[in-house]
Amino acid sequence: MSKNNIDNNPRIIVIQKLYGKCINKDSELNIPKHRYKKFIKDVVTGTIERKEYINEIISSELKNEIRILKDLTLRIIIEASIYEIVFRPDTSSKIIINEYLNVADALIDDGKKRFLNAILDRLSRKLRDKKNERV
Repeated sequence: MSKNNIDNNPRIIVIQKLYGKCINKDSELNIPKHRYKKFIKDVVTGTIERKEYINEIISSELKNEIRILKDLTLRIIIEASIYEIVFRPDTSSKIIINEYLNVADALIDDGKKRFLNAILDRLSRKLRDKKNERV
């Protein structure tokens, strides 16, 4: 991923904003001018507002992977992915997973990226199926 693609990727900005909020909970949430500003703001605020629910999913579905989830960047990528999978059903799971794997290219090592791919694939199937059962 080129430097320009990194700077313009809306999901990279999502992860940066969530990371900043995690490091400094009192920081103001400023979303930069971007053609996908509404999307970025929706995902960042939605992930923050539903953090408790997202953490319940992580605790129940990823209890065997908790050790590796101590990597803050990886955890934030998973949290934002879960938010999108559950609360943005108009976007296909495959697109969400692919986009966050692109983010992972820039932010985490290959071993963790393979782990992320497996987790997101498993979660998306489980969470989207569960959501479809309730409808």
